[in-house]
Amino acid sequence: MAFATAANAAPPPPAPAAPTVRQQGNLRLDGVPETPPELVVRALQYSNARPLRLVDWLPDGRGLLVATRFGETSQLHHVAAPLGMRAQWTFGQEPVAFAAVRPLTGPLAGPQGDPTAEAAIGIDVGGSEFYQLFHFRRADGKLARITDGKARHESPQWSRDGKHLAFVGTGRNGKDFDLYLWTPGPDLDAPPAPKLAKELVGNWRVTDWSPDGQKVLLLHFLSIEEAEIFECTLQSGDLRPVRADKEGKKAAYGTARYGEAGAIWVTTGVDAEFQRLVRVAADGSAVAVTANIPWKVEEFDVSEDGRKVALHVNEDGWARLYVLDDKLRPVLVPGLPDGVLSGMRWRPDGKALAVSLTGASTPGDVWVVGWESDKKPPTVARWTQTETGGLPPQVFTAPKLVHYPTFDMAGGRRRQIPCFAYKPAGKGPFATVIHIHGGPEGQARPWFDPAVQFWVRELGIAVLVPNVRGSDGYGKSFLELDNGKRRQDSVADIGALIDWVATQPDLDSKRVAAYGGSYGGYMVLASLVQYGDRLKAGIDIVGISNFVTFLENTQAYRRDSRRAEYGDEREPGMREFLHQISPLTHANRIRSRLFVVQGANDPRVPQSEAEQVVRAVRAAGQPVWYMLALDEGHGFAKKSNRDALIAAVAHYWKTHLL
Repeated sequence: MAFATAANAAPPPPAPAAPTVRQQGNLRLDGVPETPPELVVRALQYSNARPLRLVDWLPDGRGLLVATRFGETSQLHHVAAPLGMRAQWTFGQEPVAFAAVRPLTGPLAGPQGDPTAEAAIGIDVGGSEFYQLFHFRRADGKLARITDGKARHESPQWSRDGKHLAFVGTGRNGKDFDLYLWTPGPDLDAPPAPKLAKELVGNWRVTDWSPDGQKVLLLHFLSIEEAEIFECTLQSGDLRPVRADKEGKKAAYGTARYGEAGAIWVTTGVDAEFQRLVRVAADGSAVAVTANIPWKVEEFDVSEDGRKVALHVNEDGWARLYVLDDKLRPVLVPGLPDGVLSGMRWRPDGKALAVSLTGASTPGDVWVVGWESDKKPPTVARWTQTETGGLPPQVFTAPKLVHYPTFDMAGGRRRQIPCFAYKPAGKGPFATVIHIHGGPEGQARPWFDPAVQFWVRELGIAVLVPNVRGSDGYGKSFLELDNGKRRQDSVADIGALIDWVATQPDLDSKRVAAYGGSYGGYMVLASLVQYGDRLKAGIDIVGISNFVTFLENTQAYRRDSRRAEYGDEREPGMREFLHQISPLTHANRIRSRLFVVQGANDPRVPQSEAEQVVRAVRAAGQPVWYMLALDEGHGFAKKSNRDALIAAVAHYWKTHLL
């Protein structure tokens, strides 16, 4: 389904006057008017909700490390006990993107925790995603960079004895992720250089170390539909494929961990519609332990002794936590609130499991499930209770899962598209924002979003969050529905949602807008081209405007995987197709109001994608709001920028939608 061609289109109006440009901190505001002070103040309450996520247990199990924000950026904090004080450990100007705690033990030093606690920490500058690894030592608070300061580095994993760190990086050629090993030296001020352990081609991640420290597991990511697991012997560099089937069929593998008795646990979609958890024994035999669960296994963790396994299943967007019993049967863990899990770690002794959970009423908290004995049911304890900007958590709006019919058939009836609906109190009819996720192989889930809560509660806007075809979480067949030259079918799912809005008495079909980031930003632009007569406005955040220029300019380490999803722009036929479906090609048809948001350091969707669509739409006579953050990348991570964005979006809705 390609873009329709408008017949006898009216000539564009004269170009509007040049917009005013002003600077607000690190934000360049081009054609963006000042937000009324009262709106800024009220929006701050929502943006002050404090997200928090689990990092790991301390090595002795007496306390957790979490990442949360008490200032401009997210930093590491220690929590010693359930609902205990969050003691801040790092104080950087840039956010801590990820961290791996070193497996060491030592005496505790009062409420601050273990003085020998150390971690490998990933930090970038200005949202560039060129993560550098730093060695952090709590005993003296020192932080030393261990990587080259230039390339991108990821997936740090400590050996079980804490003597070595494995990670991947693009230092050799800027494109391929090679395997590196690093051994800490006695002098933190002069750390030794990492050693290149294995040259690799493509996109790789380290997922685990073998218990004897001789091997690591590696994930080779090719596309959302194809990824492989290999076991790398460090001394020789040999790679052995780890497969859940004897034939070695093309399939998507998620991650891998070592279990007991030489077994390896993997998530994979081989011979299945959904990613399942599979145990691959030392002799190569495999058993899918979640074969009877018709949903995707998102993540899992294996205890240090390899005997306990916990897993998170994505059930229509909601998270369900399971543990395996002694016969490898999944047992549902009761007692956790509804929401989305995003991280789980067994305590070193294997008697407790920490999980991060976010939902309608919490920006993110850590819960711990404990097993004092095999004869007693597990206990569930909340370890953190993060702030919600002074607003009572119970006032937030929980979504309802609805399904709407789209344009094609499946199973003898109109295909149904899942959608989370957030609606204000009252009868309506309400102005409606269609909030489109990125990816495209992402998935909208019922996590906490301060902007959505503000729109619903303060502006009286209904928010619909669809998972159009191509979204993850609904099986392999659904995931593949937007591949290749079916790209515009996902845009048609938005058209079907606009049709559905017109059938709902509590929604106002004359006041509908679209909002989305990354691939969702592309979907906004494409929807404004295709359905502009039914959309009053749109907000494109770090979105693709031209697939050809996007593929040519995205960072080299991402290019091949993006070509696997969208098509190879180097092939003449595909290049022409990508040109035709790109919103920039049809920018003169965007007649709705448009707000474009971009980070200057975005390595995924470069700034040029935003600049060119802003220029083209303005050249066609339409005004555009344009916000550029000079110290951000693919989205806004710094609080001051996020505060300004939430307030400006609210002002935009009040100006052009309500």
